Amino acid sequence: MNFLRRYWSDFVALLFPELCYACNNSLVAHEDLICTECLYNLPYTDFHHQPDNIVAKQFWGKVKLDGAYALCYFTKGGKVQQLVHSLKYRNAPQIGNKLGALAGQRMAESTHFKHFDAVIPVPLHKSRLRKRGYNQSRHFAEGIAEALGTVVSINDLIRTKATQTQTHKTRFERSANMKEVFAVKDVSALTNKHVLLVDDVVTTGATLESCANVLLAIPGLKLSIATIAYAE
Repeated sequence: MNFLRRYWSDFVALLFPELCYACNNSLVAHEDLICTECLYNLPYTDFHHQPDNIVAKQFWGKVKLDGAYALCYFTKGGKVQQLVHSLKYRNAPQIGNKLGALAGQRMAESTHFKHFDAVIPVPLHKSRLRKRGYNQSRHFAEGIAEALGTVVSINDLIRTKATQTQTHKTRFERSANMKEVFAVKDVSALTNKHVLLVDDVVTTGATLESCANVLLAIPGLKLSIATIAYAE
């Protein structure tokens, strides 16, 4: 029976091959979502070993962060863009979990990224959540939390109003677009906690900064951030 099941599985895979979300080539046995070659050659940043990395510097003088990390560099037309696009627009939330696991494994190698009381994804407004069906940052958060042995908090930080997409906006327009967008639902739940705030891509940092300003008003809270990618 096992032989027949394996034979049937291989036959189906031959007719309807699963494709790598990064390069669109066929996956082989034991590969999942992203092929081995792409996994090995993604443009990883290694920012978890660089406390003063370019993402951290982006927030200097704006918000106080304990650490800042991005898993990969984002380039237009590159494999990371393909992954993020599939995650957000091709109904592939599982890519977020996989990338989160990769990020969490790397963060666990760093002395200042190991211990968090909770991982908080940047929330979507309920109207966008209804349209997409899921929050891509939540799936990224789940992958990180599992790798680091902590929990995901999805109810403590909320989005109070819908905003226009940040795509194609200038730095100033992005900042203005994100003013007074987020709120904390239960301050006591996060008091004196070390929280990791996560999003998909950091460009100007306007969204993360807006979230950070709200979270850092909580007594005793320490804040770090992590994203799938950094886009210059």
